[in-house]
Amino acid sequence: MSEKTRSQARRAHHRPLVAAATGGTPSRRPVWFMRQAGRSLPEYRAIRADHGMLESCFDPELVCEITMQPVRRHDVDAAILFSDIVVPLKAAGIDLDIVAGTGPVIAQPIRTSADVAALPRLEPESVGAIAGAIELLLDELPEAAALIGFAGAPFTLASYLIEGGPSRNYARTKSLMHGEPETWHALMGRLADITIAFLRVQLDAGVDAVQLFDSWAGMLSLADYQTYVAPHSARVFAEVADYGVPRIHFGVGTGELLAAMADAGADVIGVDWRVPLDEAVRRVGPGKAVQGNLDPTLLFAGSDVVEREVRRVIADGERAVRAGATGHIVNLGHGVLPDTDPEVLTRAVELIHTI
Repeated sequence: MSEKTRSQARRAHHRPLVAAATGGTPSRRPVWFMRQAGRSLPEYRAIRADHGMLESCFDPELVCEITMQPVRRHDVDAAILFSDIVVPLKAAGIDLDIVAGTGPVIAQPIRTSADVAALPRLEPESVGAIAGAIELLLDELPEAAALIGFAGAPFTLASYLIEGGPSRNYARTKSLMHGEPETWHALMGRLADITIAFLRVQLDAGVDAVQLFDSWAGMLSLADYQTYVAPHSARVFAEVADYGVPRIHFGVGTGELLAAMADAGADVIGVDWRVPLDEAVRRVGPGKAVQGNLDPTLLFAGSDVVEREVRRVIADGERAVRAGATGHIVNLGHGVLPDTDPEVLTRAVELIHTI
């Protein structure tokens, strides 16, 4: 870690999100929203009318602009780098595309040990555009707003590579996991290498925190997660620990996995809407911050419901802190849905900051 990065990490502690993540006292209650930069914003849709998804992810000026849009509009306490979990795979040379209405599609899915052996490595210069975007963002962001970098966790990347795209039941993924465990662990090791390299580029460029998305880990049993996934996620967290910035871990439908996900090494555990925050702390144990966990569908239910649910989540977060959590970062329990009215998010942030 460079002296520049150490200096940035020290300065970041006065930012509300970083303070809440590290046991400090934030100047105001921190809030940001997963997928806050994206399809719910008309200014984002205007940009995407002329630019493809992957094109946008590799253009520093577009990444900066799209990342900044929700910060300007909503006054959230953090920006999350506009990207996609398959960006490092694309940068490494894997033939894939993001298909509208479908998601990532892999041209040649991984099915054999030979496929794993042929996987390319990620060279830092191939994601230089992301580092360039971070430099632009550090000049644009308000002083109190944190910048979050992110990456897909090895299991979620593996599921896309094996299935060839999104899946309902992950049959091929689980079959490889159980039927060819040596091939599975070799694949996860290669993907952990890619994830670590991608996060380090972002950290060296100056992000204030990182979030590891294991979007589909909730499809696994606890035993499978502990055996086939946790060691590789733990290596990712361990390899970026020396940067001294908060490390956030999030997955969907992972209520039964929360303790194991916390044991992998994150400082902050993201909790979806299925588990109350104080119950999440009971499962995880004290000493980590929690993030979440308003149900994103309730943003469609009217202002009275939104206010009631925001207040409930904040009350749950306060109980979580009394139960041993080091802090609470307000967020959704998953991403902003595309048809969400941006004004609802803006008003929710105003409310959160006044409670």
